Amino acid sequence: MNHLKRTRVKICGVTNIEDANAAVLAGADAIGLVFYKASPRNVSISLAKQITDNISPFVNCVGLFVDADNTYINEVIKEVAIDTIQFHGQETEQTCALFNKPYIKAVRMDGSVCLYDEIEKYPTAKALLLDAYVNGVPGGTGKAFDWSIIPNNLSKPIILAGGLDITNVKKAISQVEPFGVDVSGGVEKEKGIKDPIKIKKFISETIND
Repeated sequence: MNHLKRTRVKICGVTNIEDANAAVLAGADAIGLVFYKASPRNVSISLAKQITDNISPFVNCVGLFVDADNTYINEVIKEVAIDTIQFHGQETEQTCALFNKPYIKAVRMDGSVCLYDEIEKYPTAKALLLDAYVNGVPGGTGKAFDWSIIPNNLSKPIILAGGLDITNVKKAISQVEPFGVDVSGGVEKEKGIKDPIKIKKFISETIND
């Protein structure tokens, strides 16, 4: 029997209910909510609660933090129905494991990163999210990195991010064979506002023919 491998899709940087619903209708597996005030896609706790309260079942809601205060993270996960936490800063494994939630650890691929070492550093992470390295910017850069530096025998699931859009995601999946892909700017009309047509097209590009 031929089992088609399906690449999971996360639409990140969702800032309103309409965009969340567009992502779900297009077949997204997860949406990302950014709790980082320096980001143009930052959401308040009250707005995030509105989005997660109205999201369809079977969709994973991911809360993204960058070196956040533990008290703030606890406040968010108490008020908002977050399923998974994504840590995008310099958080230690001990910090990531504090919140009794499955977590993803983002790794900024600057050329010197050893992913085997990162897996050893974060043994409790559910997956590593690989993003482009841009000095001073923790994520959401819209830049791609050289996918050929990713080893193909890693023991942990990989989520590919960084500069993905409808023009390159099929090639990225073919080359890297990640567990999932993560897109934000690549499906936007403007920063923080998604384009439902781009979302639909992006997800269709991830499906094996």
